[in-house]
Amino acid sequence: MTTAVFIDTNIILYSVTTSEIPKEIEKKWLARSLLERKNFGLSVQVLQEFWVNATGKFKEPLPRDMAKETIAFLEQYPIIDNTPELFHEALRIQERFQLSFWDANIVAAALKLKVHTLYSEDLNHEQDYEGVRVINPFIP
Repeated sequence: MTTAVFIDTNIILYSVTTSEIPKEIEKKWLARSLLERKNFGLSVQVLQEFWVNATGKFKEPLPRDMAKETIAFLEQYPIIDNTPELFHEALRIQERFQLSFWDANIVAAALKLKVHTLYSEDLNHEQDYEGVRVINPFIP
């Protein structure tokens, strides 16, 4: 199971935002363009974070039916499961790179998926994690 890029949760969240703030509208269209490329994978963690944030933490939560439709769309792409092996790999990455556990778990999933690029707003732009390069697509 391989693909070109790994998509972090914030990309998906921006793609469904209903915000009227111009900067967030711009991020919405950029996020959607990344998803339209259809060359990505993600992890169960990303789906979980999407659900929690979209249905509960948004200023205007996404209706559950829309969140479920988004998840159904995402499930057609490669998804890395949360496994004990992934957990231990995340611990190793966390220690090596001094990341939060959750960020390390994203990097571990990207490594397992054998991608070359991880799109994320949360990790350091252009940082290389053992061959996976982080790109913040929202940096001009």
